[in-house]
Amino acid sequence: MDAQTFRAVLGQWPTGVAVVTTVSDTGWHGMTAGSFGSVSLDPPLVMVCLARHIYTHELVERSGVFAVSVLGKDQAAIGHRFAGREPGDRFARGSWSAAPTGAPVLGEAVAWLDCRVVHAYPGGDHTIFVGEVLAARTPRRTTPLLFHSRAWGQLADPLPDQVTIADTGLAAALHRRLSASGTAPARVTRSGVARLLESVRAAGVRVRTPFPPARTPGGAPDETAPQAWSILVEDAACLAEIPRGSGIIAEIADGPDARRLIEGARERDLTVIGRVGDVFAPARQRDVLDAVDRMAAAGCAEIALDEGPEAASPLLVRNLLQEAVARARPVPLRVRLREAYGLGLANALTAMKSGVRSFDVTLGGVDGGLCAEDVLFLAARLDVATPIDRAALVAAAADLEAVWGSALPGRTYRAAS
Repeated sequence: MDAQTFRAVLGQWPTGVAVVTTVSDTGWHGMTAGSFGSVSLDPPLVMVCLARHIYTHELVERSGVFAVSVLGKDQAAIGHRFAGREPGDRFARGSWSAAPTGAPVLGEAVAWLDCRVVHAYPGGDHTIFVGEVLAARTPRRTTPLLFHSRAWGQLADPLPDQVTIADTGLAAALHRRLSASGTAPARVTRSGVARLLESVRAAGVRVRTPFPPARTPGGAPDETAPQAWSILVEDAACLAEIPRGSGIIAEIADGPDARRLIEGARERDLTVIGRVGDVFAPARQRDVLDAVDRMAAAGCAEIALDEGPEAASPLLVRNLLQEAVARARPVPLRVRLREAYGLGLANALTAMKSGVRSFDVTLGGVDGGLCAEDVLFLAARLDVATPIDRAALVAAAADLEAVWGSALPGRTYRAAS
């Protein structure tokens, strides 16, 4: 077997990228390595394979300790530096600190392990060092950096097997047209609004209503359909109007009162969706991720991320969601996107490929939000399943157009499939 073929074959096996470090009398030392793996759970053992001719091998052999810092998708520059592809102090990038053995670990790593060498086995031109794990942490939740075919990258973005939607905009848009100061045509009536909302719900779509169940125009929602309705809870008085254990979902926005309202909703046996606004603004990414952490810790069943007034690009959507999905796990994320400059469906596709399966939309897109029918049209073209009856939604959109008095902003509501 010639070396070139052997390397090419092994290059087809994807691995993570880690920095293996150790300590000596002259300071910290380290190198990038891909030959790392687990050995045993009890006792906790891992292994690293180091070429016998490199300096780090000598230092690990001499010191009897090593640490492994697993790199995230955005840390390729650190990997390049420790691989010797960039000149300069290898520990100048990132926040490094000494672990219990004295070997340095990266504070922003996806994970790190601090190890004491317990075995060293010859492996051709390498030595297989087996280390007992003395300490380990997962400082940051994000997707890992990968090595495949002699190139560094990140995980592929598979489409979800299923997506679903909830309508969070139609009821409010229609009720604004019922207000005394509105200019809506007379054909917008309370009974017509109630019929439209029920048509959307009957298609399998959860509907946000601005009214508690007993005050919903046209009668109370069908209580036999669990979690078919939601209410945006803004204060304790609004929460008190939702019947205890009713199946109505409480949507609670991030803010000073969020934790108290979430606790109150859970005490009333209500499912809670936490909402975070203006999530794709670049300057807000850290605040948004902190809010995701708070919502997950507070016990929200889902966390909804809302696009702000400025249209987000697919790149901004991807960057935020890849971090947020990893941090929220196992709590699922859902997103509410806007249709602006033709970016709505592109952002929806990006969200799907970033791990999002649930979308908050509006029938016909009448409030500027992403159109319900358009999201389902996209899913069908991608062979992504949905439990929603799109044909029923298209029929409801036709009824909405008659009520609205003009063509709807949605792009595909005239297409039956």
